[in-house]
Amino acid sequence: MNRPVHGPRTDRDGPLGDPQALERFLEQRLPGPGRVQVERHVAGHSNETFFVTRGPDEWVLRRPPRGAFLPTAHDVTREYRVLAALAPTPVRVPRPVVACDDPDVLGVPFYLMERVRGFVIRDELPPGFRAEARGAERGGLGEELLEALVELHHVDWRRAGLEGWGKPGGYLERQVRRWQGQLELATQFSRPLPDLLRVGQWLATHVPESGAPAIVHGDYKLDNVAFAPDSPARLLAIFDWEMSTIGDPLADVGWMISFWRERGDPVDVLERDTAVTRLPGFQSRDDMMERYRRLTGRVMGDLSFYMVLAVWKLAVLLEGSYARHLAGVTDDPLFAELEEGVPELGRRALALIGSE
Repeated sequence: MNRPVHGPRTDRDGPLGDPQALERFLEQRLPGPGRVQVERHVAGHSNETFFVTRGPDEWVLRRPPRGAFLPTAHDVTREYRVLAALAPTPVRVPRPVVACDDPDVLGVPFYLMERVRGFVIRDELPPGFRAEARGAERGGLGEELLEALVELHHVDWRRAGLEGWGKPGGYLERQVRRWQGQLELATQFSRPLPDLLRVGQWLATHVPESGAPAIVHGDYKLDNVAFAPDSPARLLAIFDWEMSTIGDPLADVGWMISFWRERGDPVDVLERDTAVTRLPGFQSRDDMMERYRRLTGRVMGDLSFYMVLAVWKLAVLLEGSYARHLAGVTDDPLFAELEEGVPELGRRALALIGSE
């Protein structure tokens, strides 16, 4: 690859998804007819996502956000590797196409995967589930979400080629330590958050014993999967794998359930992305957890720790985004709302501790 005479490219040298740089890269790795066009996908608040087209080809590009304060939370190379490992399994993943860690292309690592055309549920339901008369069929969305997670947790990760992908033992302890460190890093650039410090201390002294390890997605929730638009419910693909590892699968259950809102739950900063599960027809959190237990046969016990861990991790992750907002390196309008949104999540985590 020809390198620029002025030295290595940095992430601030050009657009987030530079079509000319991508075209040069693809000419070498995936030659084909047509000019490259790039469209930024504005939904989501973590890694940057773009739709890339070239003639008949359609891909999705994933790259870290500009100015990330929590770099390990945006590791797209991990995402690519796990997609490649899971592609031959029953797990519903997009097909990975090509990865690049050469900083001279976009200034950061990135990869391309196939574009799965489905409906991602955020502030509205797929067309076939919106009418009140179809409310009884909405439960299928939750069932598909559960069954796709069970498929993931049933994969033999050693046979899939993920030996050494993570350290199964001590996963929960490492999660607490890691996110305590991420909280310390983020608040250096934002503000003190004593409630989150208290929650982290509680988690460190209440780590449960984990069962058999499995592949953990790390960010499994309703708006990280794509459904077919019409009834019956069909989950087509699971996205956003950059936080995946080998560990305690109940961490995925706690994370998923923490975003599964019910009628009467308090409104939080992510209400626009989570309110749909309050609608008639959706299962309760207890029903979801019971279904997971039946499908896996796992001994689950009290999931309070996993729920608290999920809310706390979300708050820490969003504080990193708030720090980016304060530094002026992001244009996501949600991040301005985190001034109050993150402390609210801290109070929610403390309330979960108090109710155990």
